Amino acid sequence: MEEKNASSSTERFIPMTSLNSGEGIEITPDLYSFTIQVVNVIFVGLPDRPNDWVLVDAGMPKSANKIIEAAEERFGEGAKPKAIILTHGHFDHVGALIELVDRWQVPVYIHSLEFPYVTGEKNYPKPDSTVQGGMVAKMSQMFPNEGIDLSGHVQPLPLDGSVPSMPDWRWIHTPGHTEGHVSLFREHDRALIAGDAFVTVKQESLYRVFTQDLEISGPPRYLTTDWKASKESVEKLHALKPACAVTGHGIPVAGEWLAENLELLTRGFDEIAKPDYGKFI
Repeated sequence: MEEKNASSSTERFIPMTSLNSGEGIEITPDLYSFTIQVVNVIFVGLPDRPNDWVLVDAGMPKSANKIIEAAEERFGEGAKPKAIILTHGHFDHVGALIELVDRWQVPVYIHSLEFPYVTGEKNYPKPDSTVQGGMVAKMSQMFPNEGIDLSGHVQPLPLDGSVPSMPDWRWIHTPGHTEGHVSLFREHDRALIAGDAFVTVKQESLYRVFTQDLEISGPPRYLTTDWKASKESVEKLHALKPACAVTGHGIPVAGEWLAENLELLTRGFDEIAKPDYGKFI
């Protein structure tokens, strides 16, 4: 497979990690979050059904082998997903994508507004290293922003809100962090895959990223370009009253903690999430 800009967004190892890297957490019997350095990938499917599961997001650059190993540990040797669903196309969510598609030969789905970033047509805005925050924000200037080219392997999510190969789930457009960011929701148990619409760690702080201190937070500041849309997306997810949530960064949360803190974030978004200064303010 030939791809544009892949050497930057999928091949450049980013030397950041957390204490939770390499660990997995089962949230429900068919919802499993696995941490790759500082980001989570999600396996959706029952472990005893090795040919009937979906991967949500594709982790950091150079992480394909770790994702494959985690998949085979959960679903069995040679297991491969029916599809890969992307919440958005930032480098830490597509890092292993080209290698995984080469190996598994499965379809990839993303919101149509993200298409230019995964078909080689467009690059994301450069991260804002001047934004209010900690050391990770300052380091973000080294993070890749280039799009990748998966032309012929990626398709838009269906307009009816359904999620391919995830029949009980629907996708919800939650822009702000990126134009076409989506979250996934399952009505019957109110399970939420939030992507980076909100996270449960202060992603701008190097210490908190390393220790994975639990804290409700808005989307990572250094890559969020539309704060008005981001606030509206958090309000939209809060209205769903999720019972559990897996976020792109941080620890999965549920129950009273999630309800109270998502309410706190919704009401205090401008104080908790939105930075006081930065080029996207």
